Order: sequence, then structure tokens, then C-alpha cells
Amino acid sequence: MIEVVAALIWDEKKFMICQRPSHKARGLLWEFVGGKVEQGETKEQALIRECQEELNILISVGDVFMDVIHEYPDLTVHLTVFHAAIAEGIPQKLEHNDIRWITPDQIFKYDFCPADEEILKKIMEVYHETE
Repeated sequence: MIEVVAALIWDEKKFMICQRPSHKARGLLWEFVGGKVEQGETKEQALIRECQEELNILISVGDVFMDVIHEYPDLTVHLTVFHAAIAEGIPQKLEHNDIRWITPDQIFKYDFCPADEEILKKIMEVYHETE
């Protein structure tokens, strides 16, 4: 099982999603910024490093939003999603095809990685705006 971390970064009522590059596994699907935890790193350290590498931003890591275990055909991931905030920098597409800020009500317009589906359901439940 691979330990993976991801950041749920909010800007007021919108959160950040990133589109995977076309040449990678699950190419062009949308996801949260993050990646694998390397040996000797805490999950928080891994998330800070991944955000720096992928978006050139420094984040402050908050509490865990949720944990998910997902089995892909080629690997099993234990995904820990943290609340996070941008402490420094403006997100840049260093690795991703695209970056968007969306509201929970816009989730259905995007094709996400299967591991993110439970997370998206919880975001819609917790942050759904009633008009």
C-alpha cells in the first residue's frame, strides 16, 4: 500500500483542483494537489514538499479532512487529505495540465481520479450551499 497525501486548499468558497498531465497514469483526470510520502517524511512534510514541487507554493497544513483507501488495478493507495492554506506564492502549473478553483456545486462538471470520489462526496455534504 502506498501512502499518499493531498491538500484541500480553499479560497473563500472555492477549492483548488489540478488536472493530471496526459502522459501519467489517470492522465487528464482531476485531483487534489499532493503525492507520495517518501521514506523518513511525515505526511505533513510530504504535503508541503509536493505543493512546492508541483505548484511552487508554500502551504500551512491544518487538520486531516479524511482518509481513504482505494484500490486501483495497478496499486492500492492510502490517501490522507489535509485542510491546507497557501502561506506564500501563487500556484503555477509546474506539473499539472491545468489548475482550477471550483465550488462544491461544480464538482459534477469534472472527471476526478476514482480515489477522490469519497472525498468529493464529503465536500458536497459538508460545504453544500443552500440557495
